[in-house]
Amino acid sequence: MSSRTVIRGGLVITASDEIHADVLIEDGRIAALAVPGTQSWTPDRTIDATGKYVIPGGVDAHTHMELPFGGTFASDTFETGTRAAAWGGTTTIVDFAVQSVGHSLREGLDAWHAKAEGNCAIDYGFHMIVSDVNQETLKEMDLLVEEGVTSFKQFMAYPGVFYSDDGQILRAMQRSADNGGLIMMHAENGIAIDVLVEQALARGETDPRYHGEVRKALLEAEATHRAIKLAQVAGAPLYVVHVSAMEAVAELARARDEGLNVFGETCPQYLFLSTDNLAEPDFEGAKYVCSTPLRPKEHQAKLWQGLRTNDLQVVSTDHCPFCFVGQKELGRGDFSKIPNGLPGVENRMDLLHQAVVDGHISRRRWIEIACATPARMFGMYPKKGTIAPGADADVVIYDPRAEQVISAETHHMNVDYSAYEGRRLTGRVETVLSRGELVITEREYTGHAGHGTYTPRSTCQYLN
Repeated sequence: MSSRTVIRGGLVITASDEIHADVLIEDGRIAALAVPGTQSWTPDRTIDATGKYVIPGGVDAHTHMELPFGGTFASDTFETGTRAAAWGGTTTIVDFAVQSVGHSLREGLDAWHAKAEGNCAIDYGFHMIVSDVNQETLKEMDLLVEEGVTSFKQFMAYPGVFYSDDGQILRAMQRSADNGGLIMMHAENGIAIDVLVEQALARGETDPRYHGEVRKALLEAEATHRAIKLAQVAGAPLYVVHVSAMEAVAELARARDEGLNVFGETCPQYLFLSTDNLAEPDFEGAKYVCSTPLRPKEHQAKLWQGLRTNDLQVVSTDHCPFCFVGQKELGRGDFSKIPNGLPGVENRMDLLHQAVVDGHISRRRWIEIACATPARMFGMYPKKGTIAPGADADVVIYDPRAEQVISAETHHMNVDYSAYEGRRLTGRVETVLSRGELVITEREYTGHAGHGTYTPRSTCQYLN
């Protein structure tokens, strides 16, 4: 059944252009853009975007739906999490399938396919967390790249859980240098951090704020530096996830100045929150425990600067929600037992629009770091991340003047608090289309579980 939608009168914003244009959508794809009013298209549906922005759907390249962590599970399922993403103007997520130690990559990937299939409101892909590097795993990496899982995450943190030592990291990087995959690194010196955790708890320092104090910025910088050098030895590209500290940004900037294929991602929590939140009284600080941790406020300016100078290329959420009641509370009396993660998949596009309003970034840079670059980085562009003929019709009608207050009372993530409770923002998603289908229609959810399809990816589009 063929269908045609026309979006009329909006300002179309991509990473490269801002133009007033009418947009024709046919059979789930962008068919044409035209000067407003010049085409007599006969659509089945017309959407009036006068006074609004018409932007590509967001691509959130770092989410953790249903992630097992610290004896519990992230509270968003693929159904609730992708619905919340759509409410926030995100139309594609790339989630992390997990290899457990002693099991194959294939088992982990199959388990995540089973969680997601038939449950997603928007399109999705997978990265693969590699927890157990051995000869079989390395062979599997080649097979996964061939079938569209082209990025692999390793951890320098969490000894005994996800941790890889330098030798394992080097072997995986050497493999990715050959097969075209991209290694994503959680860069914190987990061995040293564990010593500092043990010492803090022995001193009776058990409150949430100590989570930030033991996971020192210098240990993020050291691990970032080490990951860069290992990648250089392997001749492999490197993508450092959730960069939170100015010292780590400096390591990335230096590597990029040397011409290395090194990339960096940060997240809204590091741009808008700080150690002040971790220090909130009555255990409220537990809501803000994530790793890498929140930093003192002075780091925020350097992160914004990194986004402007392209030393940081992507803003993802690292969405990994745990309810305050019954989940975050597992760490009362011992900050090391607080599940690590924040909810954010619904807030990213709006928070970054606020950054445009506040003068941190331009409108086109907003689209670049939230849509186009993540799509290119992870092999989905121009199918995702732009508005151009042939692209998937993942389109958001965005009202740049609407005002909203973020609150757990009104958000759609399956979690009992908001990390941004009470924050006033200018700008709000009004209507969202995923492959031409209305998922949010004038602030009403009209999508359904199972609309979202799995998206195999090609390799990173920034590599020579």
